[in-house]
Amino acid sequence: MKRIAILGAGGMGTALALLFGKTEARVRLWSRAEAHASDLARRRINDRYLPGIRIPEDTLVTACAREAMDGADLIVAAVPSSFLRSILTALSDRVPAGIPFLSVVKGIENGTFDRPSQIIVETLAERPVAVLSGPSHAEEIARGLPASVVVAGSSMELNQAVQENLSHEAFRVYTNPDAVGVELAGALKNILGIAAGICDGLGFGDNAKAALLTRGLVEISRLGVALGGRQATFYGLAGVGDLITTCYSPFGRNRSVGERIGRGEALETILAAMVNVAEGVPTTRSVHALALKREIDMPITAQLHQVLFEGKDPRSAVSDLMVRLPKVEWDQ
Repeated sequence: MKRIAILGAGGMGTALALLFGKTEARVRLWSRAEAHASDLARRRINDRYLPGIRIPEDTLVTACAREAMDGADLIVAAVPSSFLRSILTALSDRVPAGIPFLSVVKGIENGTFDRPSQIIVETLAERPVAVLSGPSHAEEIARGLPASVVVAGSSMELNQAVQENLSHEAFRVYTNPDAVGVELAGALKNILGIAAGICDGLGFGDNAKAALLTRGLVEISRLGVALGGRQATFYGLAGVGDLITTCYSPFGRNRSVGERIGRGEALETILAAMVNVAEGVPTTRSVHALALKREIDMPITAQLHQVLFEGKDPRSAVSDLMVRLPKVEWDQ
């Protein structure tokens, strides 16, 4: 993997450009906004997403997709899940056939319930696709702080190639054959991130938050297993590992959204003021619909859906969760 094309110049796309740049790879970072690409190429700092972090001079930054992907050995998808299909569809005639993809996109598409790896194959034809997930805030990766993640996909050769090319003294990459579970865990934990933030905003304390996350993990793993993932994956880096980071870190966008909701702000106002995308908001809508369709019990997701989209008071949602019928802890 000597030539890497990264689609998406947000926080994670930029952080991955820095990671791949630590190897001998030639990195090309693509932004669909020409003004943003021009500014990054000139100033070498992504002030919008990673202020203060310098992009190496040998990283090509461009708004030309053909220039970014020409001759690439690997293409990295690092755009919000709600834009992934439209972006790849628009670029489909410029994506080289058969080139493997690495997805760091965390979400589930509304309506289709497709995972990002499925969208990649549907829009660009069959090819090897791996997913990278785990506790990995771009803000910390870009600063060179230690992190461990997992790469998963049906191609063990691709998994190992990503592992070998990204691993170094501050970034450890594990492999996992359960691509479905890894991808679902990375998306579903964002729902709990919003719920955890609401707990913080309401001032409910550590006991309530710990219970929420413990029961929430049971809930999202229940859906994950029903969709073909492995239970163990939800107790690994892509599951509980990423969940901890999402629900406690000051960089957690989903937690921040929930905290502001808990303090009484309206969702529309919060989202309008955000630079980054809080993936947990559309994911909550998708997962709630999917759980109803598949008749899978997800009480926390159901209550959060009512808070986000049906105007329910957060305190009433917590109260309704607490007065549910008593049950054995390990009842599924």
